[in-house]
Amino acid sequence: MSQFWKQTVQIALIAGAVTLSAAVIGLIETFDQRDIIAGILTLGEILLFAAAPVAGYICMNRLKTQRFGVALLQGLVAGLVVVLPVWGLLVLNSFWESIREAFINVSPALIEILTLRQPSAITGALLLGGSFALLGVIGALFARLPKLLQRSLLTGIGWVIGIGLLSEILVDILRPRIGRPLTGAVFGAKGLHLTPALVIFATIAILTFVWRQWGGTQYQRVRSTMSSGQLRWAYRIQVILGVIILLILPSFVGVYLSEIINNIGLYILMGLGLNIAIGLAGLLDLGYVTNFAVGAYVMAILTSSSPLVIEQSAGFGGITFWMALPISVAAAMLTGFILALPVLRMRGDYLAITTLGFGEIIRILARSDWLKPIIGGAQGILLIPQAAITGWFSSLLSFVLVPLETFLSRFGITLLAVNNQGNIVFDTPPQLYYLLVLACLLMLFISVRLNGSRIGRQWMAMREDEDVAGAMGIDTTKAKIIAFTLSAASGGLAGAIFAAKLGSIYPHSFQLLISINVLALIIVGGMGSIPGIVVGAFALIGLPELLREFAEFRLLFYGIALMAMMLVRPEGLWPSATRRRELQSTEPLVEQTPTRAGEAHEAVTIGG
Repeated sequence: MSQFWKQTVQIALIAGAVTLSAAVIGLIETFDQRDIIAGILTLGEILLFAAAPVAGYICMNRLKTQRFGVALLQGLVAGLVVVLPVWGLLVLNSFWESIREAFINVSPALIEILTLRQPSAITGALLLGGSFALLGVIGALFARLPKLLQRSLLTGIGWVIGIGLLSEILVDILRPRIGRPLTGAVFGAKGLHLTPALVIFATIAILTFVWRQWGGTQYQRVRSTMSSGQLRWAYRIQVILGVIILLILPSFVGVYLSEIINNIGLYILMGLGLNIAIGLAGLLDLGYVTNFAVGAYVMAILTSSSPLVIEQSAGFGGITFWMALPISVAAAMLTGFILALPVLRMRGDYLAITTLGFGEIIRILARSDWLKPIIGGAQGILLIPQAAITGWFSSLLSFVLVPLETFLSRFGITLLAVNNQGNIVFDTPPQLYYLLVLACLLMLFISVRLNGSRIGRQWMAMREDEDVAGAMGIDTTKAKIIAFTLSAASGGLAGAIFAAKLGSIYPHSFQLLISINVLALIIVGGMGSIPGIVVGAFALIGLPELLREFAEFRLLFYGIALMAMMLVRPEGLWPSATRRRELQSTEPLVEQTPTRAGEAHEAVTIGG
């Protein structure tokens, strides 16, 4: 067998092994419960069949097949090889009656999916092989299309899958506004109807093609002809539209989605804080949950009306949220300052392990009997009041909000609601949303200012090479302390809002997984990138919340996402301008250098 076909078989076997793993761990059966196109295509079937065209596409791209006939044969072989591991599972299931004792997810329902719901397993297996072979050919042919057309088609497919996946939520949002008949014409009980799915696919694919072919160029040309004053006005209009969307968003998405957005907002707050330490200063902090916990517990101790807290906290319990908020943030900053002192001389892995230990220490202390009289131990702290605006400021806001609410209610839009006592209480997800947006915008402003500040440039120099930064006159000790302290502030703010949001806190709410989640969203979004943090939070926090039936696979998807990002897009989904320049400056240099006789035409990669 030639090297060409060996590589084809290797790639296809890897794709088949991935499909087999997805089946054995229960992914395909679980995903099969969610329709994309009602009664026609499920998410599980997409996962099952995706490996064949992907294998054909990769084989075609990597091996650079030029001849059309060879490309068809290559796709056919790739598809047939991909199905071999799945056939092996079907054969094993037919002979091994107690297979579920070893592989509990190999259920009759899974076998029914793998045999395409055919009454005969042999018939189903043959149909599966034929389908994989055809899809392998399609994948190979797809790779021969122009890149622009490929991207347009993939964008259309992605939109159809995304809309079908979120169909139940979209129906709840759209039905009150466009009516039940129109909603029913587009969406089925689960997923899209076939005709709307085809219309969405064609529309998105055409729009993407037109925009990438002509729209982007025209947009840049128009911008280049605009004066600086016109550009400023365009920017202001964009900001105004963004503010309007943020203000009216809870009215359109409802309570459930508002709660999900609130959770995303908490992680954006923590991500903005941790980005100071990791993205700017290059300090790998794996114990960021410490700051989150300190902010939450200080808020709980200062505001809770629980008899235990009032008795043990020297009369501090029962103060208002707004009085306790700056104290909570200051306590988190003090914690960040104290924990920075022992690690000033540490770098890399040693710093990460030490901060990880701090995170575990705070969790154990929260559960300990030593602090139980103050923070309740494993029982936590209860009766934490909701954040509320009262007094003269509430009256002033009511003077503006009540007429505005009356006007907007005609369009089904509500903003901050004022209760019967004239107070604004952040007791529901739509109400709390505005508090979190305000907190995120505040931290966003601070982060942007820090990026361009003198200390921000010192952090970036220290991130690149601490020794060189010190030699250039930068006080790295001071810079590290400031980074840890300011980073902790955002975590403390998020923790304080978290405590007021839940009304009670417990030690198990502050696990190491929180630190891992925040770190993961920064990596996925882009190190040092503020927009990347928002994108990463929506991708890693928002999507799992929307797809709660797949919650058992959340950590698996986190691992896959991180591996994929490191291999395919190490700069993140939305990299910062600095990071993008760094990656461009380190691209491998290629020079034509002969390595041995007869190979003077081969390229030698340097710096890769």
